[in-house]
Amino acid sequence: MAEVLVFVILALVIGVLQSANADVPAIFILGDSTVDVGTNNYLPDSNIKANFPHNGVDFPFGRATGRFSNGLNTADFLAKFFGFKRSPLSFLAFNGTYGIKKPKFRGMNFASAGSGLLDVTGQPPTQKAYVVSMGQQVYQFSMVYNELLAIKSQSETEEFLSKSLFFISVGSNDIMGNYHSNNPIPKEQFIPNLALVYEKHLRNLMSVGARRFGIIGVPPVGCCPSQRLSAKGECVKELNDQAEAFFSAMDTVMRNLSSENKDIKYSLGNTYATTREVIDNPHAFNFIDVKNACCGNGTLNAESFCTPLANLCSNRRRYLFWDLFHPTQAASKMLAFELYSGEPEYVTPINFSQLAEAY
Repeated sequence: MAEVLVFVILALVIGVLQSANADVPAIFILGDSTVDVGTNNYLPDSNIKANFPHNGVDFPFGRATGRFSNGLNTADFLAKFFGFKRSPLSFLAFNGTYGIKKPKFRGMNFASAGSGLLDVTGQPPTQKAYVVSMGQQVYQFSMVYNELLAIKSQSETEEFLSKSLFFISVGSNDIMGNYHSNNPIPKEQFIPNLALVYEKHLRNLMSVGARRFGIIGVPPVGCCPSQRLSAKGECVKELNDQAEAFFSAMDTVMRNLSSENKDIKYSLGNTYATTREVIDNPHAFNFIDVKNACCGNGTLNAESFCTPLANLCSNRRRYLFWDLFHPTQAASKMLAFELYSGEPEYVTPINFSQLAEAY
C-alpha cells in the first residue's frame, strides 16, 4: 500500500512539473540514441535507425519517429518538465539553420544514434555518414550560433544562450566500442582520455555561447540485454566498472571547468547509480523485468533488434529495457524525473531544475 501511495504522489508531482514553464528560452540536446529524436532518418547511408514499428507504439498516433523507444525518450521528458511539448526537432529536420528564423525558436536536437565522443565511434571505414559524431554536432550548433548573431545583436545572442540549457547524453557507445574492439585500450588509459575529449567538446560549446550544462552520465551498460547475452544472463562487470569510472572522471572535469569559468553552471547526472538501484530493486520502482528486452527475439529477447516482426511485451510500463540497448518510455520518464529533481546522490552539485535558476 505504501508503494502505491508513493507512485500516486510521484505521478501528481510529475503532472505539476509538466505544467510548469520555467524561464528557459531554449534547450539544445546533443548525444546519442538515448536522446535522438530522428536525426538518423536524414542520413541515407545510416543503418542505425528506428523509424519503423514496433518503435513508437506508444508515441502519439503510434508513430515511429526515429526514437529508440516505445514512446518518448529522456530528452522529451526533460523538455516537458521545463514546459516544452517535447524535445525540439532534429537540426537536420529543421533543414539546418532555417528553423532559427521562426519567431518562437526554442532550441534544437543534434543527437545521433550510434554516435560517441570519438569521431570513429559508430562510423564505418568508408566516408559514408552513418552517424553525426559529437564533434559534428558541436559544429552544427556553431552554425546555429552564427545564425543567431545574424538575427540578434551580440549581447542578445549571449543572453539568450546563457539562459538556455544544454543537455548532453553520450559516452556509452565509445565505452562499448572500445570494450568489444580487437585491441581494446585499457580502462586506466581509455576513460581519462575519453573525459579529456568530452572536455574539448564542452569548451568548444562554451566558445559559442553555451553556459548551462545538464550532463547525463553513462548507465551500467554491462546490464543491457545485448551485453547479458554473452555473460549467461548476468551483467558484464568490466563494462559497468568503466561506466562508473567515467562518471568519476567527468565529475573532475566539470568541477575544474566551473572553477575556471565562474559563469559556467552544470548538473551531472549519476545515471549509473540511478539505473543500478532500479536493477537491484525493481519492484520499488514499479518494474517487474529489468533483464529482458521488451521488443526483440531469442534469449532475453535480445538476439535481434526491434522490428515489425519482433516479439513485443504486453506490459511495457513494467519493463526497464525496450530493446537490446535502450530504456522504455517508463524508464526514460523515471530517469528524467530523477535528473530534474533528484538529490545530490543522483545528480550533483545541483539538479536540472536548479540548473535553470542558478546564477
